[in-house]
Amino acid sequence: MAKKEPKTKKKTNQIKLITKMKEKEEKVMAIQFIMPGKVIMGERALDEAAGLLKELGTKALIVTDRVMTELGNVKILEEVLEREGLQYTVYDGVFGEPTDHMVEAGTGLYKTAGCDFLIALGGGSALDTMKAIAALAVLGGKITDMMGKEIKADTAPMVAIPTTAGTGSEATQFTIITDTEHDVKMLLKGADIMPSVAVVDPRFTMTAPPKITAATGLDALTHAAEAYTSKKAGLLSDVFAISAVKRIFRYLPAAFCDGQNVEARVQMAAAALEAGVAFNNASVTVVHGMSRPIGALFHVPHGISNAMLIKECFTFVLDGAYGRFGDLGRAIGAADEEASDEDAARAFLHAVEELCHTLEIPTLEEYGIDRERYFGSIDKMAEDAMLSGSPSNTRKQLDSEDLKNIYRSLWA
Repeated sequence: MAKKEPKTKKKTNQIKLITKMKEKEEKVMAIQFIMPGKVIMGERALDEAAGLLKELGTKALIVTDRVMTELGNVKILEEVLEREGLQYTVYDGVFGEPTDHMVEAGTGLYKTAGCDFLIALGGGSALDTMKAIAALAVLGGKITDMMGKEIKADTAPMVAIPTTAGTGSEATQFTIITDTEHDVKMLLKGADIMPSVAVVDPRFTMTAPPKITAATGLDALTHAAEAYTSKKAGLLSDVFAISAVKRIFRYLPAAFCDGQNVEARVQMAAAALEAGVAFNNASVTVVHGMSRPIGALFHVPHGISNAMLIKECFTFVLDGAYGRFGDLGRAIGAADEEASDEDAARAFLHAVEELCHTLEIPTLEEYGIDRERYFGSIDKMAEDAMLSGSPSNTRKQLDSEDLKNIYRSLWA
């Protein structure tokens, strides 16, 4: 019988790849590749994971939202916990994009209820809130104190159960929380907030409406494409990124048109996980950097703001990475192997544009954003985007003026 791993053991697999780099002289460089400790995936994955939950603690804080309760998804989870003899308390105060106030409220409940592990059931907002609660419960203070720092904490075990196929938060060391005082989306990170277990059960994604399916699916595409074209891309992240991009182009339209298409839902859940693993290790670039300020100031859901930006951002940076974007164009069959890198890259961009059209992604104006307020916020948005660090991962060198021009082009 296999021995149980002690609870104090790190909850992530950190695979160190040693590669030889030849520049002026041969050097050895270690690359750390981070993934969740365990992934249980497929139909009825939650039932398969039930026994594993008992190893994590005795009382869970379920971090979720009221929609999950109304749909009956929380009840499914509660029944699994009860069968295993586990206690739980539900925090369903997550709504919209997660904020510092939600995190503080959840942390207070975690402590007063005497919980010793956490389970997030929901979209990226629930998963991100869980990670922030886990960190704040150990470190104390305010979640805003962690902005710009790597989170290091002996956090309680975390289980991530995504109900949308897009954010990939179940496979990342990142969480995005809004600082409500300054209207800034904080990108917080640290290997210690990586979920111990990811349970990817497609039955929970079946209830996602078409608009959510579209937005989260394009979020996953953005994760994968940005990871592949990032300066920080590596051998393993490339494998996950390419696979995710191919899977998304094949199955996202089907999941959007028919939410009950089980095969499409399963494949999109896999793609979101792959994309999450990819950007967790290679990071994101200009789209995410520019998306967060739009979300913070105009309360646009993250997936939708990414979708609004993806075409204009990729158009602007294409000439800095024709080879990388060209690889993506060939991978999805938009260009043949003989096509030049530039032609294949432009074919990929055209395919992205066609996909956005199929998924009925709105413009800023169609979404209802006020034009005057938007243009009056461009300087702040560009500054906040640059401060996030994400645009600096883009292979084409960008400055704040470039970002301002991209923001302006969205209303052309």
